[in-house]
Amino acid sequence: MSDLSYLQALVKETLRLHPPGPLLAPHKAESNVEVFGFLVPKNAQVLVNAWAIGRDSSVWENAERFEPERFLMGRDIDVKGRDFELIPFGAGRRICPGMSLAMKTVPLILASLLHSFQWQLQNSVLPEDLDMDESFGLTLHKTNPLYAIPVMKRAN
Repeated sequence: MSDLSYLQALVKETLRLHPPGPLLAPHKAESNVEVFGFLVPKNAQVLVNAWAIGRDSSVWENAERFEPERFLMGRDIDVKGRDFELIPFGAGRRICPGMSLAMKTVPLILASLLHSFQWQLQNSVLPEDLDMDESFGLTLHKTNPLYAIPVMKRAN
C-alpha cells in the first residue's frame, strides 16, 4: 500500500477537506499564553477547528479545491500530528488512538473497492453537479447523501 502514492494522497486530501470530526478534543490551557496576539487565559477551554485549518487559504493553495496532487509535489505532510496544517486526528497526548488503524484500513478498503468495481453516479448525475455541502455536528456528514452505484467489472 505504501507504493500507491496517489491513493495515499487521495486519503490525505479527503481528510484535509473532510476531517471526521470538525473540532478536535477540547484542551484546557495550563497557564496564560499568547497565541498570535490573543491571550488565552489559564483554565480556558480551547477547541481546535480542524475543518477550518484544512481550508485555510494562507496555508493551502486553492484551499477549497480537491487536489490530491498537492501531496505528491514535494510536500511531505502527514496526518500523524507533527504537521499542524493537517491534523484530522489531533496531535500530542490526545491524538486519536484509532489513527494507525484508520490509516491502514481506509486505503486498503478504498483500493479494494476501486479495483473490484467500476463506479457510476446515480441518475446520470454529472460530477460537477454533486452537492458537497456538509452538516456540522460531533462528526461531519454530507447534507445530501452521495449515491454511487458499483458495477461489477467483467473478467477479460
